[in-house]
Amino acid sequence: MPLFSYEAVGLDGVKTKGKLTAANKLLALAELKQQGLYVSVIREEKQGVLKREITLFRPVKSKDFIVFLRQLSTLIKAGVGIVESIHILAQQSESKRLRQVLLDIEIEIQGGRQLSEACAKHPRIFDELYISMLKAAEASGSMETILDRMAGFYEKSHYTREKLKSAMIYPLTMLGLTVGVTLYLLTNVVPMFVQMFNGLHAELPAITKSVVAVSNSMIETWYMYVLAILGLYIALRLIFRTKRGRYWADYMKLRIPVFGKLLQKGALARLSRTMSTLFASSVPVLQALTIVENVADNRVIGQAIAKSRDSLRAGRPLSEPLKQEKVFPPLVSHMIAIGEETGAMDGMLEKIAEFYEAEVENSVERIKALIEPVMIIVLAVIIGSIVLSIMVPMFEIFNRIDQQ
Repeated sequence: MPLFSYEAVGLDGVKTKGKLTAANKLLALAELKQQGLYVSVIREEKQGVLKREITLFRPVKSKDFIVFLRQLSTLIKAGVGIVESIHILAQQSESKRLRQVLLDIEIEIQGGRQLSEACAKHPRIFDELYISMLKAAEASGSMETILDRMAGFYEKSHYTREKLKSAMIYPLTMLGLTVGVTLYLLTNVVPMFVQMFNGLHAELPAITKSVVAVSNSMIETWYMYVLAILGLYIALRLIFRTKRGRYWADYMKLRIPVFGKLLQKGALARLSRTMSTLFASSVPVLQALTIVENVADNRVIGQAIAKSRDSLRAGRPLSEPLKQEKVFPPLVSHMIAIGEETGAMDGMLEKIAEFYEAEVENSVERIKALIEPVMIIVLAVIIGSIVLSIMVPMFEIFNRIDQQ
């Protein structure tokens, strides 16, 4: 938010100087007037590039955005006007970034712009789906209904996404723990025993020699491992920036054992929920499919939606291309075909979304139950191999001492 410096005179005739933040100069003057100050000079302060960028790119948490949507829907239902609703929510928002954006939107609306036009100026917060539904609400005069529908949509999408995240947290934590313990053993514990073995001139078994070789390599050429990891990271980043690279990455995500199916179900749930919400909000079908393609979490699924849009534009059914795509189970294409025949597409898509949202929840619980013993076994095998490589030569040394 802009920073203004001012010179003013109080009711007691005393001159004063100061600074304050406001959305624009008019609001700054209004605030100073409420304080009983008569402004003689006011100017906007220039802020450093770093500070401006930090403010500009500060993210809005998904939770804060969902709370805003639900509260806006409630206020509109209660008969509060758009401008007043935006003002109220800006004042009570816990997110500084969202508060600043809402104040800017309030000014835009007061200047005669539509809510959708004002929100479209902040694409980092309000995505294409949200803007399109706002336009449909403004055109149809059903702002109250569509805002309520949007609040429900984003809440369910957030819930599904959090479920997917929770399924990934435990295995990633265990993987990090395994890597950390392994590195500690190889770089700190193993070298101590190697010195002892060398002092006793003991003949080391094959497993111990292998572990010692890895340990020496990590200690002596650790920078090579760092460079290799860094190089791999940079290479993948460059590859994923390309269209084909992103498609390949999304395709590989769907092929990951166990988790691939979970990611597929999550993507289908979000896709179906998005399409259902757009169709129910009277967004034109071709425009809705374009939006779904752009907001799809997976390029493979997005490309399949693009084919369906082209099929529909050519006068063919929407469900035909989906039947040929392996990423879409028969259930999806069959229910969409029924929706096309009955004219109840939004209802069918909502049923698909509910089915896959329930599948995601059940799959997460099953994966949590399955992954714990698997990760414990993996951790035991890796660490057990290192410990075994140390214990085997020690037992041989003790046996030799006993025989003497």
